[in-house]
Amino acid sequence: MEAFLHGFLINSSVFLSLLVLIVSLFTLSKGADWLVDSAVALSLKWGMPKMIIGATIVSLGTTLPEASVSTLAAIKGNAELALGNAVGSIIADTALIIGLAAMLGTVPVDKRLIRRQGTVQFAAALLLTVVSLPFFSPGQEGKIYQWMGWGFVMLLACYLYVSFRWAKDAMDGSPAEENTGVEKNDDTEQKPLWMLLLLLVTGIAVVVLSSKVLIPAVEVSALKIGIPQSIIAATLVAFGTSVPELVTAITAVRKGHGELAAGNIIGADILNVLFVLGVAAAVTPAGIRVPIGFYYLQFPTMVLVLGMFRFCSTRKNSVITRPQGFVLFAFYTIYVILNFALRNTVHY
Repeated sequence: MEAFLHGFLINSSVFLSLLVLIVSLFTLSKGADWLVDSAVALSLKWGMPKMIIGATIVSLGTTLPEASVSTLAAIKGNAELALGNAVGSIIADTALIIGLAAMLGTVPVDKRLIRRQGTVQFAAALLLTVVSLPFFSPGQEGKIYQWMGWGFVMLLACYLYVSFRWAKDAMDGSPAEENTGVEKNDDTEQKPLWMLLLLLVTGIAVVVLSSKVLIPAVEVSALKIGIPQSIIAATLVAFGTSVPELVTAITAVRKGHGELAAGNIIGADILNVLFVLGVAAAVTPAGIRVPIGFYYLQFPTMVLVLGMFRFCSTRKNSVITRPQGFVLFAFYTIYVILNFALRNTVHY
């Protein structure tokens, strides 16, 4: 199937290739939406606290597109696509999505969340940057080795365990309904169990199948347009696979639950390193090559954006305001422009 699709796209026009890419991005995000909705409803039916759902299941569900795309890309030998997607998703989540959410309405932040998960968020990005340095690899380029990927997966298990403990501690301190961060969806929860299970399986299937279509579409589109795959991954694919976080954030802000947007983005950023890139590296015996260009633009932008987010979220008013959101959004716009402007001067 993949060979047929690749051959079809190679012989098709640029417009058709881009159309297939856009449609696959749409179905990818839609499948993730079904997955998250059904998982939340099942957890509510089974009595799992909603705060734990928001801190773990929602973040895991919304990062599933990145994980699926990156893992399949790594298995196919396009490991740089996995790296670009993970790093680009962190930048898109933090600058674009939080920026847009704050521009639509103020985004409250939980000081305890920033102190705990926020610290893990920044530390995970720094860890990724450090292990990617050429210091650990022969030659000028860096490499994320397979054993590093397994290390990330082990850190993921530790993070999930600690997150459950933090969530339970928070629930013990105050009423459950005030700490959930997830709005109850009566229509979804009232569906019969078999329908929710079917929706969950369908969501997973749609995400996986869409990812299989997306990979060759990205490869062919990058080839025809003349743009390196890593740049495509860090911009278009990263944005497309971040659509679930974008929809969740905007919906949360419009319903007056801006703190859910911040919490989901923090969790998604952590999972992009430990889950998305960790699994992708773990299934790649040769390791993931780190292009030199990442040291000039991608990694510095990622660390700078997370630093800006942490600065905005630790102010005394405990909100990310519209002006701050505009700065984050403008920063992301400049980042995208630089990606394409420097594509012929920076080696990827």
